[in-house]
Amino acid sequence: MGGSLNEEFLRLLDTGREQYGKGEYEEAEEALRRSLDFTRSFADVHNMLGIIYHHQGRLVDAKAAFEEALQVNPKYTEAALHLTITLNDLGEHERAQEIYAKVAELTRSDKRELDPLARGKIANMHADIADVYASYARHEEALDEFRHALDLCPEFVDLRARMAAVLRDSGKLEQAIEELKRVKQERPAYLEARVQLGVTLFSAGRTDEAVKEWEGVLAADPDNDRTKMYISLVRDAGEVERIDPNTELPETE
Repeated sequence: MGGSLNEEFLRLLDTGREQYGKGEYEEAEEALRRSLDFTRSFADVHNMLGIIYHHQGRLVDAKAAFEEALQVNPKYTEAALHLTITLNDLGEHERAQEIYAKVAELTRSDKRELDPLARGKIANMHADIADVYASYARHEEALDEFRHALDLCPEFVDLRARMAAVLRDSGKLEQAIEELKRVKQERPAYLEARVQLGVTLFSAGRTDEAVKEWEGVLAADPDNDRTKMYISLVRDAGEVERIDPNTELPETE
């Protein structure tokens, strides 16, 4: 009987992980929850359930799941970061900061031992926390998180562009321009960052440079309607204030 129970557990675990990987969260939740009837000692099961609950807006359940994952494995960085985000969403900012301080220290001490996949995951989690801080206009904290992310994965140019947006929002226009120029140099095909470089140049009063940047975007993408609009507005002095420098940057793969 013990053997069949073990086989059933492994079947549920494999099914849950596979469905979770496909984004089939409802089906994954059922299989993963049933696997807990056999053992609660798999930290990744609790973490996956926490992510599913958070996706469904069940923040209290998500919090409990991430906490249980950390009881099983106190060094589970991903679960700790997800818990930090969930606590922020619940308004428990002080506790979120305490937990994050611990995981940030662990990340800094262990970063050289991380494989590329782990570094990428953690870098993106830092960026997610940065977005939370930025949404509360906590620009310095957001910038610190982006710097941690880029310290782990300096090649993630989309994160550098998102950091530039926070620099711009905090009034650090020249720093934002330098970061976006670096993105342009490293990834010329990432046109959205070049659009944002134009917007930031315009915000800094460097209109001619902004138009030149947007014209470069149009040369690569003639159907970029937003860039056409920006150039048109700049050429119509009465309309320039309609340019929104806070256009959200999309994530890239």
